[in-house]
Amino acid sequence: MRTRAEERGAVPGPVPVLVPAPETLPVPGGRRVDLWLVRCVRADPDARATPDPLAAPGVRDVLDAAERKRAASLRRPADRALYVASHLALRTLLGAYLRVPAREVALVREPCPGCGGPHGRPAVPGTPPPLHFSLSHSHGLALIGVAAVPVGVDVQRVPGPGTVDACAPSLHPAERAELDRLPPGARPGAFAQLWARKEAYLKGIGTGLARPASADYLGADTRARPHGWTVTDLPRADGHTAAVAVLGTAPPVPCVRRLPVRVSSPHLTD
Repeated sequence: MRTRAEERGAVPGPVPVLVPAPETLPVPGGRRVDLWLVRCVRADPDARATPDPLAAPGVRDVLDAAERKRAASLRRPADRALYVASHLALRTLLGAYLRVPAREVALVREPCPGCGGPHGRPAVPGTPPPLHFSLSHSHGLALIGVAAVPVGVDVQRVPGPGTVDACAPSLHPAERAELDRLPPGARPGAFAQLWARKEAYLKGIGTGLARPASADYLGADTRARPHGWTVTDLPRADGHTAAVAVLGTAPPVPCVRRLPVRVSSPHLTD
């Protein structure tokens, strides 16, 4: 979901202690979910040039051809910078969990839940895989989730009323009814949180938005949400909402940290 075009860094909840980029990490066990934040901030507005993040040292050694192609297709410098930073962070973290250099992290596509084709959610190889992960980015902020079981994460910038009006008809009928009962000023925030839950769940099951947004209820009534998954809101702050979806019915135990990844771009990561 695209929202307002402003690029302003924000974190969905209290900011934990800033940690350095790790060299090794233990794979989360049980219901633990490691959540990593990458925040892009505006660089010097007086800078004369806008460096291409794909040209930063090491980027081409770490990102694969598909990631570089996708980044190059993004016309807005801020979108390209966030994409590069978030994928560098993802590969850095996966390398730390898997005990391999970031440039050696192998990614595959799981079978599509709808047709069985090789274009499902990205995963690390293995039967079963040694870990599961999910990545989301929106307007200056990226969120990465890592768990021992299938997981989905999503972060959303709170949209304007026009976006809510345009997207609300695609929701589940019960979700639309909930939004309609809210005062106008509360609808954008509620919609953003709802959409974060929905995308986190759809990423978790592997369909993404190929599955209609109206097919599943992810509203305020936790008892009516899809069976077999737990979807948890993360604290909201500074214009962003976020959610994490984990396979299973026991509440997850999120551990949120910030990851500093710096790239040469107009939106440097902090």
